[in-house]
Amino acid sequence: MALRINDEAPNFTAKTTQGTINFHEWIGDSWAVLFSHPKDFTPVCTTELGYMARLEPEFKKRNCKIIGLSVDPVENHDKWSKDIEETQGCAVSYPMIGDSDLAVAKLYNMLPAEEPGTSEGRTAATNATVRTVFIVGPDKKIKLMLTYPMTTGRNFDEILRVLDSMQLTAKHKVATPVNWKNGDDVIIVPSVSDDDAKKMFPQGWKTLKPYLRIVQQPK
Repeated sequence: MALRINDEAPNFTAKTTQGTINFHEWIGDSWAVLFSHPKDFTPVCTTELGYMARLEPEFKKRNCKIIGLSVDPVENHDKWSKDIEETQGCAVSYPMIGDSDLAVAKLYNMLPAEEPGTSEGRTAATNATVRTVFIVGPDKKIKLMLTYPMTTGRNFDEILRVLDSMQLTAKHKVATPVNWKNGDDVIIVPSVSDDDAKKMFPQGWKTLKPYLRIVQQPK
């Protein structure tokens, strides 16, 4: 099944390094980042997991939980986490899903539904498409999907930036322009009339075009 933004994130029950979870129940009223890896003990993913461990406090400030997934059993994750702490200088404290039967990878369309077998004997190359980041909202809807090649480390500062944008735009009738960072000016969405905008943004705005109105970021 193909997944699109605003689809409900498929629910699942799976073993993790912190016990068995039901994904939707685990999310609760939070936002969530699910990021997947093609195999344990791979170099690029080792750096990614370590960096996310360092960023976790920033996600917590934004009411966002982090969970990793790798197409390997939980026992391997526990061993890998020691390497991550040793080489990256930060311990992984968020859960990591064991997906040795490939069930979650298939559910999230990262591997074909008809893919045979288990994680046993598979290589990172055969799991190359299991390199996706999903952001899921408190409503359990998919807000972002981003897939990277195996040889390119993901930019998780960008994921944090997108989360800031989505949380801001979910609360206010604005959009964020190219390369926006938290605190920069934003755009009044076209569905808001000028009359309504005067009530929402009494400080005023700058009109570049009728459809492009720049305003200070709401508090």
